[in-house]
Amino acid sequence: MNRMEFLSNKKSNKPQNKDEKEMSFLEHLEELRMHIIRSAMYVITVAILVFIGKDYVFNNIIFGPLSKDFITFRVLCSFGDLLCFEPPDMPIITRAMGEQFLVHIQVSMWMGFIVAFPLVLREVWKFAAPGLYPKEKKVSKGFFWITSGLFGIGVLFGYFIMAPFAIKFLGEYSVGDFATTSPTLSSYVGYMVMFTIPTGIVFELPVLAFFLAKLGIIGPQMMRTYRKHAIVAIAVVAAVITPPDVITMMLIGIPIYLLYEMSIVVVQRVEKKLKKDV
Repeated sequence: MNRMEFLSNKKSNKPQNKDEKEMSFLEHLEELRMHIIRSAMYVITVAILVFIGKDYVFNNIIFGPLSKDFITFRVLCSFGDLLCFEPPDMPIITRAMGEQFLVHIQVSMWMGFIVAFPLVLREVWKFAAPGLYPKEKKVSKGFFWITSGLFGIGVLFGYFIMAPFAIKFLGEYSVGDFATTSPTLSSYVGYMVMFTIPTGIVFELPVLAFFLAKLGIIGPQMMRTYRKHAIVAIAVVAAVITPPDVITMMLIGIPIYLLYEMSIVVVQRVEKKLKKDV
């Protein structure tokens, strides 16, 4: 071996950056701790901004579906009287002295998580990226955007589609003349959280299917075979995360089923790619 070959091999074996160095278990824990701290700071920073903008957040976002001018009601009414409906006249009350303050903090944290979700996901990717091959890193970057996008679409779907129909149904549902619906602030906010964040998580189904296919746990034929069972499972999930009315269940059940069919396509592509690489 001549000197030039020796220097070339030495240069190629030398770590190029910190991520390529071998790290001990404690160093991995320290790295994980830093990513967790940064993720928490992202959420807290957004939460503080939401907390400061209290009037706008509650009047225009949280209580938005209670207004006749909410975009969903205006769009539906533009198609004619058949689809046009308005939110119920439903006063929001508080019974505990500190309820408004505590709910204000809860809303700030939940919205902080929703808005900062892409940044939190980026920290997860940055922690896992050093252990991936270059080709895997390229694919993972794509799934970072896909995962963030699907979560955002799910949250927006829950807020603009599910929430208005659910509020209309639950706000006007009555068991007798002596009962009126006047939900507490914490109850109303709890339902709004249920309509948005779980829906965003459920919309990650194609991403979950991709990784399960990568691990060889599921395949396209398996998903087609158990399609009927999946429909039952989707109905159960829709019943859990939505109020017990048929319309709202269909509003979330149909998109989940479409995501299931999309997941079959994703899994089929993964299977073809795995067979090609063998």
